[in-house]
Amino acid sequence: MSRFFSYRLDHITFWILTVFFHGYTRLSWINKAGISQFILELVIRNGLLACAIYITILFAIPRLTKGKHVVGVLGIIFAMLIYVVGKNAHDVYFYGYVVGDPERQHFFYNTFYNLSIVIFYLAFATTLYLSRQWYLQREKLRQIEMEKLNTELEYLRAQINPHFLFNSINTIYFQIDKQNTAARETLEKFSEMLRYQLYECTGTSIALEKEIQYLQNYITLQKLRLSNRYNVELETDAALKELFIPPLVLIPFVENAFKHVSHFTDKPNKTRFTLAKTGNSLQFTSENTIDSFSKKETGGIGLKNVTRRLDLLYGERYELEIKSEGEMFRITLQIPFL
Repeated sequence: MSRFFSYRLDHITFWILTVFFHGYTRLSWINKAGISQFILELVIRNGLLACAIYITILFAIPRLTKGKHVVGVLGIIFAMLIYVVGKNAHDVYFYGYVVGDPERQHFFYNTFYNLSIVIFYLAFATTLYLSRQWYLQREKLRQIEMEKLNTELEYLRAQINPHFLFNSINTIYFQIDKQNTAARETLEKFSEMLRYQLYECTGTSIALEKEIQYLQNYITLQKLRLSNRYNVELETDAALKELFIPPLVLIPFVENAFKHVSHFTDKPNKTRFTLAKTGNSLQFTSENTIDSFSKKETGGIGLKNVTRRLDLLYGERYELEIKSEGEMFRITLQIPFL
């Protein structure tokens, strides 16, 4: 069934049956006016019908489902007018002048009949369209559930016993000489990151302040391995309080920046992250300088995976822009708060 929809076989089948049925009911036109008028009737009638149907299902119905009722209703009325006006004009031409019936030279003679035809086909086509959307939505929800289940299974398989993990960290911490404060602080930050991942990221949302703290810890650890040729900045908006987002949705972009940052020896290597509130959304920007030879690699599988996760979480309610300009690689993400 999914292949039937994906290859538009439903549209092809619909129009084959529609044109065939209409042609069958108009076979008498061949004797009345010839094959050319018969073909012209098929083209004009079904062409107008196609315009009315696709204006309705591609323009009007989506607006109605989004709450734009006035625009949606006007779209349906416009679609019906296109068919009725166009078909009335052709009926006047055929019946009034080709066949020679003076009574049918009146423009509004067939208005009621043509209006009933377009209403029937719009209702029928809309029903098929909504049924198709329902099926595709159900399949999408089923796919999301399967992916969530697979993700949970993979997580359980890969999970390390947290008690063993933190006991080992504590052991290492106390084995480090007390004078070595830098090593102890590094291990503490690493421990905080693990605790965040294992214990606080179990729900569907997390306080943005905690997510920012997690990013700060990660950035601090990255700075430890970088020389003074690397400039790393993190800017956050003071308005980002008591707001929630999905956990660990930003870290892949930060990881990507550090993974692909340039390694210039004659000029600074820059990595910059900004988080700001824009209306009811979070705007996150990641920027890093890149070497010319690594431009094709910066997209990577990691970004494809996080894009897939964003699709599952937000559908069409997020914006992601990825740009590479000269020596600068930039990612801009905008997601609504939960």
